[in-house]
Amino acid sequence: MDYLWTPWRYRYIVDASKDAGCIFCEATAANDDAKTLIVLRGQKNYIILNRFPYTTGHVMVVPYAHVAELPAAEPDTLAEMMRLAQRIQAAIEKTYHPQGYNLGMNLGRAAGAGVTGHLHLHVLPRWAGDANFMTVVGETRLEPEELSTTYEKLRKALA
Repeated sequence: MDYLWTPWRYRYIVDASKDAGCIFCEATAANDDAKTLIVLRGQKNYIILNRFPYTTGHVMVVPYAHVAELPAAEPDTLAEMMRLAQRIQAAIEKTYHPQGYNLGMNLGRAAGAGVTGHLHLHVLPRWAGDANFMTVVGETRLEPEELSTTYEKLRKALA
C-alpha cells in the first residue's frame, strides 16, 4: 500500500471537529489581514483566501454579519457580495488566466458546508485537467503556490 503524507491537512481535520467559534468572525476581529488572509474588505463583505483551496486562487466572499441562510442576509449585503465576486473574478483572471470558474454556496452540512453558521460564496478558478489523478484517486490536492504568494498577487491585482 502506498501512503501520501499531507501533514498540513491535519490542522483542517482537527479544527473541523472542534466546536469552536466562527472562523469568519474571528478572521475579521483579528485585524491582521495578512495573517488571516483577508484580501479585500468591503462595506458589508470581505474577500478571504480559502486556507484549504481546491485550486490556486480559491477565495470566498463573506458577509461581516454572522448569518447562515440567504433569507437572513440583507439585500445590500447580497448585492455587494456579487459586486465583490465580479471584482475578484477580474483580479483572478488578470493574475492567473484560468479557463473557467466555479461560484457557489454550500448551505448546511448535508450540502457540503464546512462552516455551516456563516454564509459565504466560493469563487474558484478552474483549468482543464485540474481534477487530476491525485484528487480523484489519491484524494489529495496539489497546490503549486503558497497561500502567502497568492495573497500578495491578488492584493496587488485588486489595488
